[in-house]
Amino acid sequence: MEFQQPLRYATGIALALLAVSSPLSANDWTNWRGPLQNGVSLEHYTGAGKLAETPAWTYDARSRGTPVIVDGKVVLWGYRGETTDLIELLTVLDAETGKKLWEVEIADYLSDSIYNRYSIGAPTVDPETKRIYLVSNAGRFVCYELDGKKVFEMPLMEDLGRMTFPNSRVGSPIIEGDLVIIHFIFSNWGADGPAADRVYGFDKKSGELVWWSLPGVSPPVDSSFSTPVVETRDGKRVLYFTTGCGNLVCVNARSGKPYWRMPLCKNGMNPSVVLHKGNVIAIHGDENIDTSEKGRMSAIKLPEKLTSAAPGTETTILEASSETWRNPIGATSSSPVLVGDTIYQLTDGGELCAIDANTGRDLWKKKLSNANLHSSPLYVDGLLYCPMMEGKLVVVKPSATDAEIVQEIKLDGGNSAQCLGAPVVCDGTLYVTTTEKFYAFPIPNSGIKIDAAPAAKIPAAGKAVALQIIPAETVIMRGNKQAFRIRSVDANGMVVSDKVAGVKWESFIPPTAKVKATMDASFNKAGELVVAADSKISAGAWKATSADGLTGTIRGRGLKGLPITEDFEGYNLTEEFPADPANPAYKFAYPPLPWIGARFKFQVMEKNGNKVFGKSFDRLLFQRGIVFVAPSTLSNYTMQADVMTDGNARSKADLGLINQRYLICMRGNAGKLEISSNLERLSQAAIFKVSANTWYTLKTRVDVAADGSGVVKGKVWPKDQPEPEVWTIEAKVAKAHTQGSPGIFGFTPMNQKRVFLDNLSITENK
Repeated sequence: MEFQQPLRYATGIALALLAVSSPLSANDWTNWRGPLQNGVSLEHYTGAGKLAETPAWTYDARSRGTPVIVDGKVVLWGYRGETTDLIELLTVLDAETGKKLWEVEIADYLSDSIYNRYSIGAPTVDPETKRIYLVSNAGRFVCYELDGKKVFEMPLMEDLGRMTFPNSRVGSPIIEGDLVIIHFIFSNWGADGPAADRVYGFDKKSGELVWWSLPGVSPPVDSSFSTPVVETRDGKRVLYFTTGCGNLVCVNARSGKPYWRMPLCKNGMNPSVVLHKGNVIAIHGDENIDTSEKGRMSAIKLPEKLTSAAPGTETTILEASSETWRNPIGATSSSPVLVGDTIYQLTDGGELCAIDANTGRDLWKKKLSNANLHSSPLYVDGLLYCPMMEGKLVVVKPSATDAEIVQEIKLDGGNSAQCLGAPVVCDGTLYVTTTEKFYAFPIPNSGIKIDAAPAAKIPAAGKAVALQIIPAETVIMRGNKQAFRIRSVDANGMVVSDKVAGVKWESFIPPTAKVKATMDASFNKAGELVVAADSKISAGAWKATSADGLTGTIRGRGLKGLPITEDFEGYNLTEEFPADPANPAYKFAYPPLPWIGARFKFQVMEKNGNKVFGKSFDRLLFQRGIVFVAPSTLSNYTMQADVMTDGNARSKADLGLINQRYLICMRGNAGKLEISSNLERLSQAAIFKVSANTWYTLKTRVDVAADGSGVVKGKVWPKDQPEPEVWTIEAKVAKAHTQGSPGIFGFTPMNQKRVFLDNLSITENK
């Protein structure tokens, strides 16, 4: 079914605009892969001409990502600035004129992103509510109304342990029913403390957590920004995406239940997948799991029936025979475009390839550039629009046996401009980002037809088999309580009823839990979880059972405000860490259960007759470890701890405290005390010669002035000496972070020299 849109002059300026309630909304580009989830537009033009060499308008924002378009508005994720002034931006523009309607600044902090690799991803707009969702480089998960009103914000790094990586790739949230779903590497707490690719499903209106899932394996070997693709299969709504552990996975989109995984690559996989005739097609650019060759596009036959994994395993592994064809083409980040039975793919070498989706056979190849890093093509009405790394837009007309380069537009910005995102089209205007500017190019035409997007087949709910409790994870401060929404779901995760009464609660210890702990809390008669004013800091799970025997679980942490102290003497060192060629075996205890990101990065161990918090060496991926010990809402506090690095005069490690999103770190090899947030945004140091195997006391605080500016302070001195009156270092910031989780930082290069911390104290500023 099609509808006719008002005609456009050759300049691409609309004669009229349809009302918001009209079918024009069917043409909105609300996510980075578009209405078909494969980079293909539904627009067709009458009398289409070449793009004008000069855009209709530009906007001064830098981006490596993809905009989205809704209701005549462009939603852009970008940034401005170079070093200390660099700030990420969520910007909404008028699609017709490029005029800024509103803009939000989003500061980076504590990430290890380098080289200004920002905005590698895209916002998403919910077609129902028209709300905007975005996850920033540092993991700030934000939701805004289309008019700029903030709905909610969540610091994923501090609240759920979302990790950052130097490549800075973020991807895009997706909307599924009443959920907004994100995919990253997380290192949370307890059983979810080990870093892994995890998917989190949140209520799209409230931001409450509904479910989370680990569909791959732990630990990953890299990050992944593969955005999930969703379909209905076997009566279930399912997600397909690739992971940082080199797997292609399938997950239930309504419950998070993992169904299967297919190992393909020895490193992280980033491109999104496409679906074709019962196959899911994925590509990567690293070493194959079964050969020494690098790069591969694979078609995997989708199982007709989706069942839970065998007892004792998390996910079913598909047989190698599930691969119906393989092509040796490779791409690190560029996602394929599927048009009918043809796949169009940009390679890392800047080559555009056409591949038969039925057989995997090469149809043709066309050299467009010498290199391509992230960008993906867009297919519109018989043409492919390919942004290339050197800052040019190449328009290609594909045929069955070859391709014709119709047009090349060199985007201004000189040699510094790069195209790294995917272009989008809406209402006859093509939008493309570069690392210097944002462009809107009209596609000259005398009329536009828009194909109707296929309607998703949403399965009907069946018999209720379980409870789904919202929020699925909670943090409750002492003296407070949490209410829950409880609904029943069927075996496929579809909601049966929003009202479940007569639920009884009991403390629950998962049978696989390494730490057999319970939460120091109780449920009242109203079904609220209450943490008493005198309760101890704790974490644990709870099980709910309805009157008809349905069950569901949640987990929670009971935390306290300031002051917070920890000397680790109360921990029993009952676990044994095995010996390796460089280290003898030793006894340890798992880190405090409520702490975020501590598992497999730190342990409680013995040092010089005391129990201390030490960096573990079991996983090289975690040589850089960040742990958050209290809620992200804390502010105006002073931190102090005793710290020490192993080593010698030539080789030491780094250890620091995180205060209100600033890292105050004792850099062992560099011989300095350093204040930083992201090292490329804020980095100020004072000389301080660090001796190995010597205990020091490190103290930090952040003072924020009424005008929003602030001063970050740090001092360090030998533990056996009096505290000096003068701060070792002070860093002035023009716009200070006003809150943030207190944390611990350790960096043990190549896991060779360990760091230790003891006698942690967090108190109110005085």
